[in-house]
Amino acid sequence: MPTASHSSIMDRHPKGCEMHSDAPDQLDASGKAASSNIEVSRRVALTAGSAILAAAALPTPSSAQTPAAARAVFGQSFALSTNVNGVDVEAEIDTRTSLLDLLRERLALTGAKKGCDHGQCGACAVHVDGRRVASCLTLAAKVHDRKVLTIEGVSDGDRLHPMQQAFVEHDALQCGYCTPGQIMSAIACVREGNATSKERIREYMSGNICRCGAYKGIVAAIEDAAAKMGRS
Repeated sequence: MPTASHSSIMDRHPKGCEMHSDAPDQLDASGKAASSNIEVSRRVALTAGSAILAAAALPTPSSAQTPAAARAVFGQSFALSTNVNGVDVEAEIDTRTSLLDLLRERLALTGAKKGCDHGQCGACAVHVDGRRVASCLTLAAKVHDRKVLTIEGVSDGDRLHPMQQAFVEHDALQCGYCTPGQIMSAIACVREGNATSKERIREYMSGNICRCGAYKGIVAAIEDAAAKMGRS
């Protein structure tokens, strides 16, 4: 059975000519024939798709918010009334404000340090109603009508607290950045009854990191201060 050669097929459809289907052309409104075979190049398709995605990403007027509107929704204010180091404090705060930021930025009590801001280093330790807390993870609104004690309120005037004195005598610090948090946690450790042995002190002070490695002096200072605090 004879078959058409490759060359004969190419002769019937010369290079550069398009092969169309047998579907009849449709007429447009003017009566002219409009081809039903519309060929779209890859470049045109990608360009059109990119334009559609870009338009979809634009904010609509209803979804766009001004900074003031955003603050009205997410930054509600709160009338805080608390006591810090024996002084009554009243302040209008953002509900998202941390206790650490309140102390440092609003009350200028910079003893508590922002070391990690994740509650992992202990540099921001303060006492709330006698219990140690990580002030970076504590909302300021949570201390409403409560008592807060920071390192600034530990000493009695020029007279150092026994724990502060013990840290000095045992060289329990080097750079001093973590020292306020170490002392606040150490005082709480003694008051909690957890300063009965070196092992127990290490366990209950494990949330306070000293990057200078003054742990030996810290443990010795806590042991020394624990005996003096017991007599006071």
